Amino acid sequence: MSINSLLTVSEAANHLNVSEDTIRRWEKKGLIQANRSDNNYRLFSLSELERIQQKLNGTHALQEFTILKNNKKTKYTSIELFAGCGGTALGFENAGIKHVLLNEFDKNCIATLKQNMPEWNVIHDDVKNISFTEWQDNVDIVQGGFPCQAFSYAGKKLGFEDARGTLFYEFARCVKEVRPKIAMGENVRGLLKHDNGRTLATMVNILEELDYRVSYKVLKAQYHDVPQKRERLIILAIRNDLDLSFIFPKEKDYTISLREALANCPESFGQKYPEKKKKVMELISPGGYWRDLPQELQKEYMGASYYMGGGKTGMARRLSWDEPSLTLTCAPAQKQTERCHPEETRPLTVREYARIQTFPDEWEFVGSQSSQYKQIGNAVPVNLSFHIASSIIQMLNGVKVVEKVRQESFKQEPLPLFTNLSV
Repeated sequence: MSINSLLTVSEAANHLNVSEDTIRRWEKKGLIQANRSDNNYRLFSLSELERIQQKLNGTHALQEFTILKNNKKTKYTSIELFAGCGGTALGFENAGIKHVLLNEFDKNCIATLKQNMPEWNVIHDDVKNISFTEWQDNVDIVQGGFPCQAFSYAGKKLGFEDARGTLFYEFARCVKEVRPKIAMGENVRGLLKHDNGRTLATMVNILEELDYRVSYKVLKAQYHDVPQKRERLIILAIRNDLDLSFIFPKEKDYTISLREALANCPESFGQKYPEKKKKVMELISPGGYWRDLPQELQKEYMGASYYMGGGKTGMARRLSWDEPSLTLTCAPAQKQTERCHPEETRPLTVREYARIQTFPDEWEFVGSQSSQYKQIGNAVPVNLSFHIASSIIQMLNGVKVVEKVRQESFKQEPLPLFTNLSV
């Protein structure tokens, strides 16, 4: 059987001598990625199935963890708003895109950007104070991770002018003043359902009003060379006078385990558990959570939450060596979203956080310990950004694909109607 073979669930289980439930569990955990046949059967890559089995059996040779980089520069330029500590910007830089301006308001993020990339044109100011007109028709990309904000409806569709006072308005204003070929917005998956979909619908309507056509897709970072189960909503807008195709990164059929990501990770400072909590966490096995505890201790640790519904699987959670990390938050020891080291009984360190977000080891973060965790936790993973930027470069190069986006309007419909594009 060829290593490039695609197998159904039952075929995969027979070949590997495991149960079908095991294959389904691997998929549910995000360890393997299913393809879809013409009749909608799930198909799995034999080579990746064998790699996953070897990883879980401890017989898989560790792969060298890499930060993706294209040494060839392109002619394309970018303006980035809400730049944070540089995850998206570094990924774009690594893909070969030149930044003409980055804007950020947080002083520690600014210090981090300037410490690592002194050659970047970083503006420390409230975005509403910045005029972008000098770059009109001279920048290829405007991008930014604007906050997810609700809009006040008052019974009518909101347009560009009505969005004043929101940070999305400032993003849209930059697009209007610069008129880039492509605009890219980034946000959490929750934006899809925020205010029953009306927030995203309004954003799309505003970009359409500015003479752009729009598509969006949720990208799973674990399938884009990031050792983390993190999802980000990517919105792409193409100026209407350009004959360009929407292109989103293709998902890989492999994932990077925490063991591979943290191999030879530099030591650094990090949060510590209080002694009482440490004794509780010592009882949790790798990949486990609060249900690993004796029942009486479950009740004591969980308090009133013990009697409420839901799995609450983030509580007292220890990560697993053999899987990508769960989504990193702004602090590694929050009770609802615990991120305990797979082996040592402690929260992940700052440098481990950075590795999981695919920052290079030499990327320094400025500020207090809590600020550094927050900067890293809020960032777009660098390797994910690299793949997004590489797709945008293909778009700008005029690579043609069959468009699967239905260009429907949100004007009469409060819920998003666009079909997510995947090529």
